[in-house]
Amino acid sequence: MLQKVYKTLFICTDNSARSILAEGLLNGLGKGRFKAHSAGSKPKGEVHPMARIALEKLGMPASGYRSKSWDEFAGPCAPQFDFIFTVCDNAAGEVCPAWPGKPLSAHWGVPDPAAVQGSDDEKMKAFHDAAHGLKHRIELFLSLPLERLDALSLQHALHGIGTA
Repeated sequence: MLQKVYKTLFICTDNSARSILAEGLLNGLGKGRFKAHSAGSKPKGEVHPMARIALEKLGMPASGYRSKSWDEFAGPCAPQFDFIFTVCDNAAGEVCPAWPGKPLSAHWGVPDPAAVQGSDDEKMKAFHDAAHGLKHRIELFLSLPLERLDALSLQHALHGIGTA
């Protein structure tokens, strides 16, 4: 029997760091059970190079990512998502497009590593911390018995992960 592949979208305003990290982590850790995408309301147009390094250090693919607008996922030909997560506080407060289907959503805010000032080591530590925080949340998400939870219980669990 074929297993359902859950479609997930991670949103962050710039789509250059946190949402890219989350996309890479879920695609890698989800082992084919998930197809993750990322997008932003005001994408920078490029992926932060330290996001790629952080993914690589965690054993995840570090290429194939791009900074893109959430408009790509809001049209009639867009995939219908099962889950949508905001990973920055700005995106959580923005008016999002109307997503096709009825995706469950939650806010999993993580401090912006791209905003850190200081040495390259301090900046890389911020990316490392963001990646590990997202990895922890994604591992909690992956441990949920998705097929056995009703929508209300699942929504509650997703919000709980955001505060973990």
